[in-house]
Amino acid sequence: MGAMGDRDEHLCQRCGEHDPTVHSRGRIDLIAELCDGCWNRLANQMAQDEGATALPWPEPDPDDVTFLEPPTCPRCGSDIRIYPTVYDRWVSLGTRELPAKDVPQRFRWRLVQLRSPYSPLVTDIVAVRVRGIDPLPGEPVIPAHQMLCVSEEAERQHVKGQADA
Repeated sequence: MGAMGDRDEHLCQRCGEHDPTVHSRGRIDLIAELCDGCWNRLANQMAQDEGATALPWPEPDPDDVTFLEPPTCPRCGSDIRIYPTVYDRWVSLGTRELPAKDVPQRFRWRLVQLRSPYSPLVTDIVAVRVRGIDPLPGEPVIPAHQMLCVSEEAERQHVKGQADA
């Protein structure tokens, strides 16, 4: 819980301001209690750092019975999977898992199934970047599509990322 102000409003944990938009943020409610402005700045910075800059996958119309094609990369035309992150931004991932030894550290992702606290059913799937403890070399991870993209722009970003690491 965030701090409470004198006016029965929550205080933002980042800027310390009273704001009616302060509430728990993130898909798993563990990140922080922030106002809209601070949350957007934090989430956008995290997305930029992790490469989670994909556009959201549009919700299908429940009345539309036509086959829904998987999304494709606009640069290279390959199939991709688009998932939300825990900080409400979207990331393009490859379509199959690879061993961790074949995926550079900054491109490793996993999918986490979120369950309702009142039911054993999976209610959402989010992408989480693998950090902290490195996986074993043979452990499967899902590479970011940015690593697999064969377009020239993606190649330049990949080389730049290797130089930064």
